[in-house]
Amino acid sequence: MDGLFNAKDVFIVRRDLFAFLGAAFRILDTEGNLLLYSRQKAFKLKEDIRVYSDLQRLNEILHIQARQIIDFSAAYDVIDFQSKEKVGALRRKGIKSIARDEWEILDKNDTQIGTVQEDTLGMALLRRFIGFIPQNYSVIINGQVIGKINQFFNPFIHKFKVDFSADTQKLLDRRLGIATAILLLAIERRQR
Repeated sequence: MDGLFNAKDVFIVRRDLFAFLGAAFRILDTEGNLLLYSRQKAFKLKEDIRVYSDLQRLNEILHIQARQIIDFSAAYDVIDFQSKEKVGALRRKGIKSIARDEWEILDKNDTQIGTVQEDTLGMALLRRFIGFIPQNYSVIINGQVIGKINQFFNPFIHKFKVDFSADTQKLLDRRLGIATAILLLAIERRQR
C-alpha cells in the first residue's frame, strides 16, 4: 500500500453505477488506470467498507468501519488490513454538517489532526436546495490546506478528483486520504 499510494498525490475516486448489493468504488490514477477497488457491504447495521488492490477482491488492504450502529456524528476507524493497526479515524461533525459538511481527521490515538470542510456555507446551502452543484472540499492540517477534493458534475456517476500535491511534507497518511474520499461518496451523498 505505501509504495503504491505514497507516489499518487492526485487520483480519482468513482462510485460504480451498478454495484450489486452494496456500493462499490474505484480509485483510479489520472489516466483512468485502476489503483484500488472498494466495496461497502450491504445490509450491515454498522458501515463496513473494504479496500482492495484488485477487482477480484483477493488482496484486502484497508478496512473502514463505523464505531456505532447509527450515529449522526459517527466515527469511522481506518485499519490497515496487513498489520491490523488503526491508521486513524474520520468523525463526521453531525449538527455542523447539516448546513455545511465537516469531518474531523483523527490520528491513531483519536487526537484531531485536521478537518475536511465543504467549500463555503453559501455554496453548501445552495447545493442542499438546488442540487446538481458539485461539492468541493478542503483538507486542512495544522491550519494549512494540504488537499482538495472536487466533485465532477455528473448526475449519474459520482466521482471526485482528489489532489494532495500541496501536501509536500506528507502530513496526511494517504490511507486516510483514500478513506476520506470514499466516505464522502458513501455517506454524504446518501444524505441528500
